Amino acid sequence: MVEKTQGLVPVNKHRILVANRGEIAMRIMRACHKLGCSFTAIYTAEDTASGHVRLAREMGGKNSLFRVSSYHDANELMAVADATGCTAVHPGYGFFAEDFRFARRVTKRDRQLIFIGPSWKIIRELGDKINTKRLARSLDVPTVPGSDRPIYDELEAERIAKTVFAFQEQQGIDHPLVLVKASAGGGGMGIEEVYDPDQFRSVYRRIRNYALRQFKDEGVLIEQRITDFNHLEVQIVSDRSGRSPVHFGTRNCSIQSTGRQKRLEVAPGFAADTLTYTFDADRVLRDIVDYSLAMARKVGYDNVGTWEWIVTRKGDPFLMEVNTRIQVENGVSARISRVRGQGDIDLIAEQIRIGLGEPLGYGQADVTFDGLGIEYRIIAEDPNNNFTPWVGLIERFTWKPQPWLSVLTHVPANEPYEIPTEFDPNLALAIVWGKDLKEASARGQEFLRDLQLNGHNAAGQPLQSNVDFLKASTERILRF
Repeated sequence: MVEKTQGLVPVNKHRILVANRGEIAMRIMRACHKLGCSFTAIYTAEDTASGHVRLAREMGGKNSLFRVSSYHDANELMAVADATGCTAVHPGYGFFAEDFRFARRVTKRDRQLIFIGPSWKIIRELGDKINTKRLARSLDVPTVPGSDRPIYDELEAERIAKTVFAFQEQQGIDHPLVLVKASAGGGGMGIEEVYDPDQFRSVYRRIRNYALRQFKDEGVLIEQRITDFNHLEVQIVSDRSGRSPVHFGTRNCSIQSTGRQKRLEVAPGFAADTLTYTFDADRVLRDIVDYSLAMARKVGYDNVGTWEWIVTRKGDPFLMEVNTRIQVENGVSARISRVRGQGDIDLIAEQIRIGLGEPLGYGQADVTFDGLGIEYRIIAEDPNNNFTPWVGLIERFTWKPQPWLSVLTHVPANEPYEIPTEFDPNLALAIVWGKDLKEASARGQEFLRDLQLNGHNAAGQPLQSNVDFLKASTERILRF
């Protein structure tokens, strides 16, 4: 899309270590092939039958596939990179994707590699939610009410708690509550909910004492919990200069499991031309895009990333966090995007290209949007039983090809596939496009009706999946 810059190693001279598995590994390999660069993929014994292993053999040449003992062993990954002459590492999502220590190691070791993602300093800066909130507030970007640093003073903590309770009353929340959290805690440790302002001081003292005993740090965070909201995202792309980030639109990721895990994503984030909202939906989308770009410019963001937002029923947006990596749902944003009128945008290929040092080569005025995209996450799970994962043998997994449909899967076609117990039972991503919400929803239902997904577990019981849940959820897409 752009000319090579003078002195830059051409993309096709690079070899990239694909440090992930499944469908994201396949997408990275295909992006490498599109760009003309080599790759080395990895797999574990449990993933021997995965489609990413087969694709690496088919698409790669010598040194294109290596078996490792674990995807989590950084030493082993570096050894494979060195043995195969890799010049860069793409972490995909999960595993090491947002680990600034891994990114720093990749770029600072004796045999330096390029980390395909933001620079490690940016990952560290934006990976700290407290720091991200503080940065946002310095730019007047709205964040969820509460403290942006550990609080050690009881009177200050009580004052913040009162403002949080007052905010919830303004939002019309029937049962307001405040979260009191040990700032040094994690994994759900040292957290209590306070519903009565008169009880706040005693809870604060209890959490502070607990934090001192457990973590040797009595700092406490006071936060708002918003339960009735839509989850929106802004897709940001920026080259290594960090000067001129662009956005590839918004997504709505509000249809989730009971554990707040995304199951269906829609781009753009609202459909104001079709649905009626109690707020100015177009304005909200413009605002979260502008806020996200302002933060990206401030930190010099230099790769692909996602700004995550919650939007209340009154239409108030609040920044939740920044994900400094490519996300599962990047494809649904790419599907509705055009660059200088050309579609079929591959954001992973763009991520690799700019990660290797090429300039972005276009500005915001060159990016336009067309239609509406829906991404379905096809998962072996039981939505009627708290989305419990299902493990067993897939005997048939087919769908009817359509020009408006793309299916990304590591499940091999036309042969049985045993779902590895070591990983989440994610089977595929299906991306549907339509000119508007009505057409995209109808096509989504058509795809789900035609989908054939059968199998059994060791006890002979039939395969459980979330297909029916996705069918029902399609009826409420983008409705608040």
